[in-house]
Amino acid sequence: EQPAPQADIAVANFVNVGERTNVTGSARFRRLIKEGDYETAVEVARQQVENGAQMIDINMDEGMLDAVEAMTTFLNLIAAEPDISRVPVMIDSSKWEVIEAALKCIQGKPVVNSISLKEGEGPFREHARLLRRYGAATVIMAFDEEGQAESTERRFAICQRAYRILTEELDFPPQDIIFDPNIFAVATGIPEHNEYALSYFEATRLIKEHLPHALVSGGVSNVSFSFRGNDAMREAIHACFLYHGIQAGMDMGIVNAGQLAIYEEIEPELRERIEDVLFNRREDATERLLEYAERVKGEKREQKEDLSWREWPVEKRLEHALVKGIADYIEEDTEEARLQVDHPLRVIEGPLMAGMNVVGDLFGAGKMFLPQVVKSARVMKKAVAHLIPYIEALKAGGDRKNSGKIVMATVKGDVHDIGKNIVGVVLQCNNFEVIDLGVMTPCEKILETARRENADIIGLSGLITPSLDEMVHVAKEMQRQDFAIPLMIGGATTSRAHTAVKIAPCYEQPVVYVKDASRAVGVATSLLSEELREPFVQKLRTEYDSVRERHQGKRRDLRIITLEAARENRFRTDWDDYRPPVPESPGLHVYNDIPLEEIVPYIDWTPFFFAWELAGRYPRILEDEVVGEQARQLFSEAQEMLSRLVGERRLRAHAVVGLFPANALGDDIEVYADESRHGELLTLHTLRQQTRRPPEQPNYALADFVAPRESGVADYLGAFAVHAGEGVEELVKAYEAEHDDYHAIMVKALADRLAEALAELMHARVRRELWGYAADEALDNESLIAEKYRGIRPAPGYPACPDHTEKWLLWELIRPDEHIGLKLTESLAMFPTAAVSGFYYSHPGSRYFNVGPVGEDQVHDYARRKGMSVAEIERWLAPNLSYEPE
Repeated sequence: EQPAPQADIAVANFVNVGERTNVTGSARFRRLIKEGDYETAVEVARQQVENGAQMIDINMDEGMLDAVEAMTTFLNLIAAEPDISRVPVMIDSSKWEVIEAALKCIQGKPVVNSISLKEGEGPFREHARLLRRYGAATVIMAFDEEGQAESTERRFAICQRAYRILTEELDFPPQDIIFDPNIFAVATGIPEHNEYALSYFEATRLIKEHLPHALVSGGVSNVSFSFRGNDAMREAIHACFLYHGIQAGMDMGIVNAGQLAIYEEIEPELRERIEDVLFNRREDATERLLEYAERVKGEKREQKEDLSWREWPVEKRLEHALVKGIADYIEEDTEEARLQVDHPLRVIEGPLMAGMNVVGDLFGAGKMFLPQVVKSARVMKKAVAHLIPYIEALKAGGDRKNSGKIVMATVKGDVHDIGKNIVGVVLQCNNFEVIDLGVMTPCEKILETARRENADIIGLSGLITPSLDEMVHVAKEMQRQDFAIPLMIGGATTSRAHTAVKIAPCYEQPVVYVKDASRAVGVATSLLSEELREPFVQKLRTEYDSVRERHQGKRRDLRIITLEAARENRFRTDWDDYRPPVPESPGLHVYNDIPLEEIVPYIDWTPFFFAWELAGRYPRILEDEVVGEQARQLFSEAQEMLSRLVGERRLRAHAVVGLFPANALGDDIEVYADESRHGELLTLHTLRQQTRRPPEQPNYALADFVAPRESGVADYLGAFAVHAGEGVEELVKAYEAEHDDYHAIMVKALADRLAEALAELMHARVRRELWGYAADEALDNESLIAEKYRGIRPAPGYPACPDHTEKWLLWELIRPDEHIGLKLTESLAMFPTAAVSGFYYSHPGSRYFNVGPVGEDQVHDYARRKGMSVAEIERWLAPNLSYEPE
């Protein structure tokens, strides 16, 4: 489910819904689907997400298509793409059979676009009941038995009628209602159309005022249909319409997220003429806009590049570069500015902060959108990266006034800190003093430091699931010890929902989830501003109340089946017809000091860019029009450092692999000491999916991929642990001693990539040699990244195996601490951090899946099987519980 927008001044309350995966709106997408080229069609969806779409609209309504089959195929494909499936789907169809087929494919909460009263209240109620059962939100068109509404009064009246039916009769959650009051084309030359945009804005205000919690959406591209073929004009119209729509209360819109002009940067004459049309301010508004459009028709932006700003004073050049996201000249301009001041900090405090303040103001006012702000943030980082060596060399005096003091720490038991370090750099660039306590920081040290340093804010970070509990503990301790400062929460496993439901209720001061580094400054500024704090906190609490209410609703709506029923619907293999492969080299294998040059070809570079908050798939990201320049520079610097790491052998990589006889016993897996299968080494435990599955889809558990003991079939299981972390700490400390955060973070990011690449290399070696069931496998790295091989390697703590405590058994089985120096913290994080561990399954039907919510009956059964208390299991599996433990 798409999280609601963050409550900070740097995030406009608007969700971009990508429009290009719609056969009625994109000729290219329609052609790809009709030709059956789904692989390229998936790339269209990926591009939408990379360009800033926070939801994607999918429509297959085309006369020559089997829309049900096309929709089902496409949804199943994007569900297997992590960088697409992380955003929710808007199912867009006028055919109910297509909508229902799509709903059966989607896990999580979809949005259906749309239902309406056009066929009367009977079908409307029937469809709404089904959507309620599927747990879907829905778009309701302002359309009734008399047709589409055009006037303000009709638009609102239809929405109000639908709202009353849904909320008063059908108990439909009002926050799952999204009204589309109809965006029609303007500037058509037909006088009756002149009020269309203004009517939309007015109806939106009425909906937000009179229909509590309901949201408002619309297909933004409709408004500019009169200007098809003139992309520059359409983008300007969309930006103006969105700006005023958001002011009226518009929450989301179907747009091409990669093609949005910046409202404030639209040429003033054009903006005035567009707004004359939108608000019907003069009789000749359409003629005047058409006249302007003729002047610029057919011109390309690239051809209109105006470099006159390069003649401006350096302060204005820096501001312009930040607002426009132009990185081409930022280093030379930053250096010029540095030479004009007595201290490089003045460049940050002066023109760079002034430019970022403009960006923040534009974004907060809805005049810039997330894709543009991401570009601005990259430019800022590039400028600061140029200045940091000079700043650190001069060692700024202690009398410098800062924006606030923040104590940051990765919580006890957790050792991951790349994200935290990036946040710290961004905050320091914005004049905050950051006291970084590092990793594995006990609660007592965090609070003691905050008191001693008179901190204004505490920031907590964590990557692994147990860190969530530790954050709750810190919040409770802050409440018990009467702290009166805000708490910021961040890290890969954290979420807005967990913060609102679990952490915030434990501490009466503001507790704010910070999704990424780009939002940290806005949050911290709001929390410490006398003017901004109160409205910010009030809005935050209101939103958290809504999150908690939705969370409770989702808990009630979970379609959990009994463990017995889930086991009955398990994945089945005919073990009479299938014989598992016997390992060529069973037992334990230890590999020390694996040459890095053997590992480098297996690197998947896409997550590297995500670590630096540059969204996009490698290698396409290097040519991305938004972040491509920054991505190329980052990649070049990464290659340079990687060459040094390999050539100078600054890092060392190790691996341990084991292949053992094994058989399943129910949902457990017995691992044996030898082929006699009598001397049991240990028993591993797996969890089973427990939500109701669509027809012919099983409720998976990893044990399903291993032959049951009662079948008499001899099967095997693999286990592994690898790390590329030896030498990382020394390098990081050396860079930090030189105050070079950039290269310290780079080392950690590259070590993580090497560890993942080593896991890929060892899995390939297992398939081809040690286990040997794919001796003839010849896959390139792209195919390896796409997991086109046989078998899987799930890791404890990840969706198919969410219980971290299985690492204890993994360590007992192959002893990575003894063989390769890879240890576990008390919270079961691995150290060194650049590490991967897990199990090997060879079954050709084995696949990754998400266990998802589990019922109380499975938790009790699992606790019994593991010999642990129910309370312990509930603590380790907290994110997966379908119920609130007592």
